[in-house]
Amino acid sequence: MATLTAHGTSTPAGDKAEAQAVKTIFGEAASRVLVSSTKSMTGHLLGAAGAVESIYSILALRDQAVPPTINLDNPDEGCDLDFVPHEARQVSGMEYTLCNSFGFGGTNGSLIFKKI
Repeated sequence: MATLTAHGTSTPAGDKAEAQAVKTIFGEAASRVLVSSTKSMTGHLLGAAGAVESIYSILALRDQAVPPTINLDNPDEGCDLDFVPHEARQVSGMEYTLCNSFGFGGTNGSLIFKKI
């Protein structure tokens, strides 16, 4: 997995928990996963957030560019992954991306998209 569009709502507890989940799932490879939060650019779109972030993920695959996490100057403790701060990053050979979307009451979804 090269990239991940995080749920990333910029809450201390939520961001730390998501970063820890990425580390748990990907182990040592977590440091090589490019993690982006598009909510930094759009705000939280509530019911549309998952759909819009899925579009960002698909466009990232198409364009081989990871969207930035803007305004990220001082990540919270425990949030020590590569969050692609400030500017999009061009990549090559990206074949898959993961898109996380979480909601109150345990409404959670993660989609994996493959470049075709």
